Amino acid sequence: MKRITAVIPRTASAATAMVCIAVTTSVFGGQPALTIYNQNFAVVRDSVPIDLKQGVNNVRFTDTTAHLEPASVILRDPSGKTNLQILEQNYRNDPVSQELLLSLSEGKSIDFLVIEPNKPNTIVQGKIVRSGYVRHSQEAMQRYGQSYAMAQSATAYQSGGMSQPIIEVDGKLRFTLPGQPLFPPLSDDTILKPTIEWQLQADRAGKLDAELAYITGGMSWEANYNIVAPEKSDLLDFVGWITMDNQSGKTFENAKIKLMAGDVSKIQEAERFALARSEELAVSGRMAAPVTEKAFEDYHLYNLARPTTLRDRETKQVEFIRASGVKSERIYVYDGLKIDWNQWRGYRMENIRNNQDIGTEMDTKVAVMREFKNSEANHLGMPLPKGRVRFYKQDDDKQLEFTGENLIDHTPKDETLRVFTGNAFDLVGERLRTNVKVDSSNHWLDESFEIKLRNHKKEPVQIRVVEHLFRWTNWEITEKSDPFTKTNAQTIEFRVPVKADEEKTVRYTVHYSW
Repeated sequence: MKRITAVIPRTASAATAMVCIAVTTSVFGGQPALTIYNQNFAVVRDSVPIDLKQGVNNVRFTDTTAHLEPASVILRDPSGKTNLQILEQNYRNDPVSQELLLSLSEGKSIDFLVIEPNKPNTIVQGKIVRSGYVRHSQEAMQRYGQSYAMAQSATAYQSGGMSQPIIEVDGKLRFTLPGQPLFPPLSDDTILKPTIEWQLQADRAGKLDAELAYITGGMSWEANYNIVAPEKSDLLDFVGWITMDNQSGKTFENAKIKLMAGDVSKIQEAERFALARSEELAVSGRMAAPVTEKAFEDYHLYNLARPTTLRDRETKQVEFIRASGVKSERIYVYDGLKIDWNQWRGYRMENIRNNQDIGTEMDTKVAVMREFKNSEANHLGMPLPKGRVRFYKQDDDKQLEFTGENLIDHTPKDETLRVFTGNAFDLVGERLRTNVKVDSSNHWLDESFEIKLRNHKKEPVQIRVVEHLFRWTNWEITEKSDPFTKTNAQTIEFRVPVKADEEKTVRYTVHYSW
């Protein structure tokens, strides 16, 4: 339970009393709740029990994260019965450290313990002319991110300038500490961890379980998928894991955790956030599976079925999907066009169209891809958050071998996933332009290509040859050796069967006009 103490000055009347309330650490009342986004931030919701007196109350809350965004804080009565007016809010995020205490002692003399090898320890007194402490900023914490301590050390002592301490010892100035500083006892208002202080105006006295909500950095989650295929089958075993990372500086005991998937718009400056109403994030009623999913606005919300303790600096994994017998297809794709578009950035399309050297270089690699449908009929059928996919193949000795990995984007249900896993060792492609004709006065260009495919495998394969008709949007295939399909406005695809130890050639001519 949180311990609450209230102090009323004896000289004040009951009607005008300034009440000081301290809310200390640990869990109280209800459970803390988290909604973690896969963009390195989270919404924290907690309950703050306050014993209000009529008039002005000072409340100190010391159980926040180290990456709290002050402008995002909401404190309110969820029942709406108490007219709770926040007169002032202060966020202090300089917990006690040697550097901070030095800064608080500027202009004062303190003792320093001097430790030297093979000599007895001595005490010298020095006056702190300048501490050299550089107060960290919220932006530094966002930048460094791992923990409050890292942000503190990253901004406290820098080389040169105002960051150097100046200590007067025996009437002489020195730019280093003469020894280990020995500080007097801490004052009552020294904070030991990040703290929010409110000045609240209450229209009546009474106990209140206020709702606190805020945005914090230092928390993230991601999805990871492990896919296993048997040696001679394309039926997959599919396992998805949610990995949560807490670097916020706070441990959440028995927290209700939700995970938001989707590209939520968020400005990067910490002071410019506004927190959405937290009560809109309702808990799903389905609790059978470890993780349940539902649509929320234009995003997807995943609910952990049971309360979970997420400790500071901890990485926790929870399985959220498992499926067997997922039908898939192994696809070989040859996309032989090799263009470094960075070289042509800023060029007009007319310049690219008329430059006959563009598009003559080739890539010989044939890509290996896995394609499967995210549908209930295929034993999946739930929105899959973006994440890393790892593929394993079972060898003839039943051992699993890693065969590749890649990233997938957010994938709705009933959509088809195609994941690149690597390049085929025994398949080779060649792409050669065999002819080009240009008639600028009549506004047309003809271009002919020859694509050779070689299969060094022991079994036949089908290779999908992808050709990009990048020179202009108005085009026509006038000659072709194989049938093709138009996959988008400027891309065609040939599906070419190639027998074992065979070389197959695909030819086509494209006519552009403008």
